Amino acid sequence: MEELRATIGETLFRNEENGYTVLQVHAGRTETTVVGIMPETAPGEQAVFAGEWVQHPQYGKQFKASSCEILLPSTLLGIERYLSSGLIRGVGPATARLIVQEFGLKTLDVLIEQPHRLTEVAGIGPKRAQQIAQSYQEQYATRQTMVFLQTYGVSPGLAVKISKVYGNRARDVIQENPYRLVEDVEGVGFLTADRIALSMGVAADSENRLSAGLIYALQEAAAGSGHTYLPREELLQQAGRLLRVQPQLLEMHLTALLLSRKLRCYMIDDVEGVFLPQLWQAESEIARRLHEVQNAAQTMMRAAVEPQIRAFERANGISFSLTQRQAIAMAAQRGLLVITGGPGTGKTTIINCILSLLDSESVLLAAPTGRAAKRMSEATGKEACTLHRLLEYGGEEGSFTRDEENPLDCTCVIVDEMSMVDVYLMRAFLRALPHGARLILVGDADQLPSVGAGNVLGDILRSAAVPSVRLSEIFRQSESSLIVRNAHAINHGEMPVLNQKASNFFFERMPGAEAAARDIVELCRTRLPKYLGTGDPLHAIQVLAPTRKGACGVVALNHLLQEALNPPAHDRGEIAYGDKVFRRGDKVMHIKNNYQLEWVDGSGKESKGVFNGDMGMVLSVDEQEKTLTVLFDDDRTALYEYAMLEELELAYCLSVHKSQGSEFPCVVMPVVGGPPMLLTRNLFYTALTRAKELVVLVGREDAIVSMVNNNHIARRYTALCQRLTEVPGADA
Repeated sequence: MEELRATIGETLFRNEENGYTVLQVHAGRTETTVVGIMPETAPGEQAVFAGEWVQHPQYGKQFKASSCEILLPSTLLGIERYLSSGLIRGVGPATARLIVQEFGLKTLDVLIEQPHRLTEVAGIGPKRAQQIAQSYQEQYATRQTMVFLQTYGVSPGLAVKISKVYGNRARDVIQENPYRLVEDVEGVGFLTADRIALSMGVAADSENRLSAGLIYALQEAAAGSGHTYLPREELLQQAGRLLRVQPQLLEMHLTALLLSRKLRCYMIDDVEGVFLPQLWQAESEIARRLHEVQNAAQTMMRAAVEPQIRAFERANGISFSLTQRQAIAMAAQRGLLVITGGPGTGKTTIINCILSLLDSESVLLAAPTGRAAKRMSEATGKEACTLHRLLEYGGEEGSFTRDEENPLDCTCVIVDEMSMVDVYLMRAFLRALPHGARLILVGDADQLPSVGAGNVLGDILRSAAVPSVRLSEIFRQSESSLIVRNAHAINHGEMPVLNQKASNFFFERMPGAEAAARDIVELCRTRLPKYLGTGDPLHAIQVLAPTRKGACGVVALNHLLQEALNPPAHDRGEIAYGDKVFRRGDKVMHIKNNYQLEWVDGSGKESKGVFNGDMGMVLSVDEQEKTLTVLFDDDRTALYEYAMLEELELAYCLSVHKSQGSEFPCVVMPVVGGPPMLLTRNLFYTALTRAKELVVLVGREDAIVSMVNNNHIARRYTALCQRLTEVPGADA
């Protein structure tokens, strides 16, 4: 890492939200540009930057700073220029000159230690003196905080966030309990706080550390594996490994957290389960509200259902099976119903029939993602929207305009792709369901569970506390869809049929991962667009990978596909963020719920909220302002500031988990082997059911055999099933 000592000149650009700055500086007689996240600076100040020289394609040679230490001016002229720079409220050039004339080289000491003495300067009264001193001390505190935090390995960007939260108290707060950062500052996780704490000399067995580690272990279990609780012994073991202490040492601290109700404990199948309070409350509330929905909805059309089903069959030239008839009748006559089944089993046709039976004007359709909602709209001819938009998110995390006090205006809601719905979204949705409304939940129980915590659809079905119908007979045989038949074969542990003539399911043998990756790039660049007759491979073809790492993982394939399908070009523009580069025309996905991100749709409507899994394309790139604009698939446009680019990923290749709820004309998937815990039958099944017209597998047959035979389903520790079978309303 190189060091650059320079005098600050002009600030060419600054993002106040994250501190990203473009500075013109003077190092000796040389003028150069420094970019990076740093505190606000003033012309004439001396600074020491640590970083590296880079060559920007448009702006030439720049110094990319990873840290910045601003040196206080030490000359009368330097102090005067600093005070008059505009950084200090209430001080202009004339006032700065008077202050320096009064206090000389001791000026900055006076501002910190004796600010009341500013009243000795002509024209400065007590109120103005307080304003000047407070403004200077805020600037000084921010800089001192950044220097203090960078000493402990905190990035400049995170240091700016921490300073914004704590102000001039930052150092004292962190020294007292560094683990407060986890709760108080967005973007600071336990590992960051722990690194700071240990660097500061906090004991490995301190109460704050062990308690924070236990809570973090549960948070990681929810975020990484979807658990809503962990068995007590497993929690102690996981936290012990994380903290590198004996599990026995954690017992007392876990008990204290339970007594203070910072954690909750409940017996699940004779095992003591430990919950984060918010997850315990979410599952308990879902169970109670589902019982209320089931009991409150009025029955209807009990005698008139069958004739209307027959009328629908005649009008559409179809004949329902006995199980399908049962599902339709139950939907019309019950307050709550779950319909589950794989591809080709007629779920969409059943929904259309249900809409014809009910007053479709008062029926709302929804799905977890924009793509799933769009597909639902196309299949039914009735508008569907995402659950977030249905609930009218209010701009804050977990905050929706629609709730118990402002319920949805409807008599029935049909939700598709229920396997994707996690406990937090399900709770919010049930809160907004009006009293007496019907609820029909539709999904494929054999797909992967939600990315978020919980296993809502699986637990509801497992509990048998809610009426459900499982569709198993395939009705799309007439389409000669080998995709559908192979998906069901895989789900039953049977090998798919590969390379059958005149089919829509192909396999290309490749000896290894690198060869498979090269073949996938060539398929997407030339062969498949020609085969499909499309000039738009970005929308027609989606690569799905089982893993993130490796030559055929999400990260590597995204890089290769971007270079092949959207290479660097002068007229495209690009922004580098970490190890990612975004260009105009790139296919991207938003990967974190952001309730504050503003957007405008095609009609000019403005609102907030972009969510995990939303896909789109980079519409434009502004290299000077370090921003880019994304056009999402549902016609919403959002502007991303530089700091927000951490919430975007390239989407030429998606993980199978991230593809849930979406459907693509063509799916290409590497099958090259990997960790057995990841390469499972239901992951394979989920990937194939994303394809509408064509599937191409690339790799080795033994990898396909391995996935088909691997029926391991990683257990999710969830309590909704048990809560549903208990006494309704037992919400301890």
